[in-house]
Amino acid sequence: MNLSLGLIIGLALSATSFTVLLSAVGRAAPPEKRSMAMGIASAAGSFGQFIMLPSTLLLLKTVGWSSALMVSALLIALIMPLAWMLKGPSNQTPKAIAQPQLTFKQVLNIARKHKPFWWLALGFLVCGFQVVFLGVHLPGYLIDHGFDAATGTVFLALVGLFNIVGTYGAGWLGDRFSKPKLLMALYGSRGIAIIAFLLLPLSTYTVYAFGIIMGLLWLSTVPLTNGIVANMFGVKYLSMLSGIVFFTHQVGSFFGGWLGGVNHDLTGNYNAIWLCSIALSILGVIVHFFVNEEAVIHDA
Repeated sequence: MNLSLGLIIGLALSATSFTVLLSAVGRAAPPEKRSMAMGIASAAGSFGQFIMLPSTLLLLKTVGWSSALMVSALLIALIMPLAWMLKGPSNQTPKAIAQPQLTFKQVLNIARKHKPFWWLALGFLVCGFQVVFLGVHLPGYLIDHGFDAATGTVFLALVGLFNIVGTYGAGWLGDRFSKPKLLMALYGSRGIAIIAFLLLPLSTYTVYAFGIIMGLLWLSTVPLTNGIVANMFGVKYLSMLSGIVFFTHQVGSFFGGWLGGVNHDLTGNYNAIWLCSIALSILGVIVHFFVNEEAVIHDA
């Protein structure tokens, strides 16, 4: 169980993550349409999640876990022929041959010395902390305040639904406006939404409104962040470098889930983590002020 569901599926999920997918999309799309293409791909993933969660639950109830797992495996197998369509041309253009080739070690060294890259990574850590804290602990927060489990389920469903709109919209805006400034607006809006949610009287309507707003802001950071990495270093190294940035997202995700649980066990509430989420929104605004999209490595 630990080997199959833990290690193997974990590695498989990594191979189909935003890092790999958006790198392939980034190489296939022209620079002026790259951000929107990444937004469409991210929105499609969100739509799949929105559809598969209730569908999988229905399968589990009707045919059992084994058959449900087989159906899921067959659907996943469809990725293979679709992935082949994203394969780039095998031949290099004369322009690409004429450009000096950098080794991965050289590229990593350039990225290591480029401060805006690390500011961007720090901002993505903020994103991971916030989305996992809300995704894991908000249903429990609602139960603590007298709501039933269905309210939390509807909240997450609204997040998934409106995340489709948010990621697509972020990609569209990213082709037309400064991506760092858009990220500043996104993180600032998250902080304002959290403050409003905590200050307003808690009701079903405010929960659902919060779900809609957070859905619009949920993973809208993904196409913008990956678009900035592509602009900085080109699409050739996008998978490796966006993987580093996504690693910080996952570090934030771990702490968002873990600290939320630890804090609740110790205090019986989430007050400290709510305040931390607001403070991190401010941090997200600040760090992206120092991010620019200036090319460090030009595409061949």
